Amino acid sequence: MKAIFQAVLIVVVFVGSQSGLAKEVYDFSNEAERERFHRFTYELRCPKCQSQNLAGSDSQISQDLKRELHRLIIDGKTDDEILDFMVTRYGDFVLYRPQFQSNTLLLWLGPLALILIGLGVFGWILFRKMSAQSTEE
Repeated sequence: MKAIFQAVLIVVVFVGSQSGLAKEVYDFSNEAERERFHRFTYELRCPKCQSQNLAGSDSQISQDLKRELHRLIIDGKTDDEILDFMVTRYGDFVLYRPQFQSNTLLLWLGPLALILIGLGVFGWILFRKMSAQSTEE
């Protein structure tokens, strides 16, 4: 039993130590390009990982997106061109902050509508309570 535990422990330690070794390194001609790359990896969402950005994801699709992002930056594409390419290819889901459009209207205005409804209900309850107290007196 002790030998099995030791073998499992060795495998876990070995696999855990190897997980950080597969990081890709991208070469850039200047620091501005490197900063743009890192900013985009935090702004773009991995299509497979649901709510994880490209910087935090090690999935195959996120690695492909990072390679594509690197290529677009090296090719001299603007930020808008990069975002347009990513949205065209992967849809609005790839953006953590989707653009304000008719299909994202509920996403942007939904929280405001819920707050206004909550305030309205609170005001209505308060009004009923005040009018009930004034009729009792």
